[in-house]
Amino acid sequence: MSLVRLNIKGISYSQTQNGAYALILNEVDGDRKLPIVIGAFEAQSIAIALEKEITPPRPLTHDLFKNFADRFDIVIKQVIIHKLVDGVFYSSLVCERDKIEEIIDTRTSDAIALALRFKAPIFTYKNILDKAGIFLKVDLDEEEHDEDSILIDGVLNEDIDISATTEDDYKSYSLGDLQNLLTEAVNNEDYEKAAKLRDEISKR
Repeated sequence: MSLVRLNIKGISYSQTQNGAYALILNEVDGDRKLPIVIGAFEAQSIAIALEKEITPPRPLTHDLFKNFADRFDIVIKQVIIHKLVDGVFYSSLVCERDKIEEIIDTRTSDAIALALRFKAPIFTYKNILDKAGIFLKVDLDEEEHDEDSILIDGVLNEDIDISATTEDDYKSYSLGDLQNLLTEAVNNEDYEKAAKLRDEISKR
């Protein structure tokens, strides 16, 4: 089966349904998108890896895994989303140490969080993309979903941001106040708030 490379389009979350996040993967040489519902912790971990300006004061779980792997010369070469069963995606980490390759089963959300930290490519099989990746629409409010599950069919009609930001949240704050709030949010490990503050600072 042929592999198709994917890039991360972004992460979206529902304002009305707590804990519902959609990770959007985009076909590199095509227009199809693969949405995967993930947990809040994994969504934050992926967002932090994407946002170079936000550095956690202490390593998150995926950062710890990266530090551990580096210490013992383990490299993640690639991530493969290899199976879709009953709406749930299954993934593998292709690792290498001392020129010996190992394949480790993992949740898709964890695999992608690690792929970002190792700068490893993300792939899926063509038949999975054919089955689940035909122009999907982000609609997190319709029903509950399991982590790492497929979202719904439809058309992706807008770009997905790393974090959904309320326009008027921080408009009344000065740039200095925003910088102080950003530092405080990072120190408190409130990375969702930090991402919103970073967006507002970037606009200024």
